[in-house]
Order: sequence, then structure tokens, then C-alpha cells
Amino acid sequence: MTEHDVLDAHLARVHGDNAWQRRARLMQSLWRERAGLSPGDHNGRPLGSRLTAADGEPPMLANFLSEPARRQVLAAVDDAPRTGALLARPRLWVDLLSSQPLCFNLFGPLAEDLDLATAALRLVWPNLITRVTAIRFEWSPGRGQQTYTGNRSAFDVFVAYDGAGGRGFLGIEVKYHEDLSGTPARHHGRYDEMAHEHGVFHNGALDRLRVPALQQLWLDHLLALALRANPDDGWDEGTFVLLSPSGNIDCTRAGHEYRACLRDAGSFDARTLDEVVQAVRLVTGVGWVDAVHDRYLDPAPPTRAGLPPLGRARGRA
Repeated sequence: MTEHDVLDAHLARVHGDNAWQRRARLMQSLWRERAGLSPGDHNGRPLGSRLTAADGEPPMLANFLSEPARRQVLAAVDDAPRTGALLARPRLWVDLLSSQPLCFNLFGPLAEDLDLATAALRLVWPNLITRVTAIRFEWSPGRGQQTYTGNRSAFDVFVAYDGAGGRGFLGIEVKYHEDLSGTPARHHGRYDEMAHEHGVFHNGALDRLRVPALQQLWLDHLLALALRANPDDGWDEGTFVLLSPSGNIDCTRAGHEYRACLRDAGSFDARTLDEVVQAVRLVTGVGWVDAVHDRYLDPAPPTRAGLPPLGRARGRA
């Protein structure tokens, strides 16, 4: 059986997917099959990495793995008209590959149990966190406000904490299957001015930062720097974090390239989803975190289905 045969058998072959994307899409299709859920439609054909509206939309919310995740996503959607949070629907409900449901699946239970969040996230950031005080989703201090970046940038997950350095935050950008390519956002000279003002970037790096795959990271980092620097917000420290699976080589590479653009990397960190999930597993026996691992990170199901391991996989289909 060829690789294409495996993907076709599970409605998971999409032209242009790279090796990690093929694997991630198959993982989601296999999870859907194990859960007994029907494939949804995309562009007029069934796609294994999507749910039907009947399964995905409220009240079913089959894209979410625990009751805390469901409560948090419904609360965020209800609050979106006030906050301006960009929670794209129906994608939020039916797209199994979307990183937004992943955010709620991993961090939703932590948002409702700050003791657990503290114990787990201190394992990942021991030099920063003493006590997690809040977790928010698709959060910005002020979309479109010139006090910050003046654009619609927001953090996928925002973790507020108390630490040795005072009141701090992690502004987290979560990626799952994305390769950070695509059309660049419109550039504004304000971004260059902010970069010079905060003094953490190499002078020759701005041309590289204005285009994919680094532009989105740059804009989110600028948001974190502006938030940290604004005295009215009262933050003593803040870090922009790129969080992606260890298997997503494009995101790992982008993190390395982005760090090379920094003369001072103290306000940036790149971590793997695997690290965070494992930290939660080390401090709790609650089953939801195993469900997150099994759905998003477990390498075994795609291999058993017949897909070669990532090290032997070829490039784009």
C-alpha cells in the first residue's frame, strides 16, 4: 500500500501538504474514526480532518476533548463581541486541524485549575513562574489601538503569572499543522519604529522580519513588547512564546531563524507542544491530558495505518 493509498483510505490526502501536514491530517482523521464521527465536507467532497456541522457545532462540540475545554470555548465565543476575539466559525467547530480548538483542549482545563496550571507551567518555565494567576484565549490588550501595534494581532493563549521578577505574562502563539507560509500582512512603518524603540532586534534583520515565515511572529512579539512597556498595564516582565509540535519542522526552523534576528532574546521563547503536554502529564493523572496527547502528538496511529515515520517521509505531496 502506497502513502497515497493510506491517505485516500482515510480521506486525508490534500495536494500541497508537506510531510508533517500529511501526518497531522491523518492523525486527526484517525482520531475522528476512533471517536465514531462522520467526515465533514470541504470544497464539495468529504475530508477526514473535518467534522460535520451536526457533530462540531453546539451543543455537540465534538472538536473539544473535555468539559472545561467546552466551557472555555463557549465563554470565549459569548464574550467575543465585547473583546473582538477572532474565533473563526465554523472552522472553530469543525476543523480538526485548527490550532484554535487545540488551544482550548490543552489550556482550557488549566484555565479552570490554576493550581494545576502553576504546577505544570513551572516545569516548563521554572525561572519565570511562581504562581499562574489567569489564562485567557485569543486575547489582546487592545485590538487596533495605537498604544500597542495598531493592528488586530492577539495572543492565542495569554498566561498571567506572579514570579520572582514581579507580575509577568506569556503571550503564546500556538501552531499545529501550519508552516507559517502564506501572504504577508500589510506592512506599516510603525512596526519598524517599534522595533527600533525596543532595541531587541538586529538592525539588519527587519527586511527578513517583514515577510513570511517570520512576520506573524514579529507582530506578536511587538505586541508583547508594547504591552510590557506600557506603564498603565503594570507588567514587570513578559515573554512572547512560539508553541508548536516537535514534528513541525517548519515551525521549529522559523523559531531558530526568528531567534537569530534578536540581539536580545530574553523576551522570546520557542517551545514544543510535546514539552507542555508532558509537563501536565507529570503533575496530574487526569485523563484529559492523555486525550490531548493521543489526538495531537501520538506518532503510533499514523505509523500503524501505514504512513512512514517523519524521518523517512518525503516532502510535499
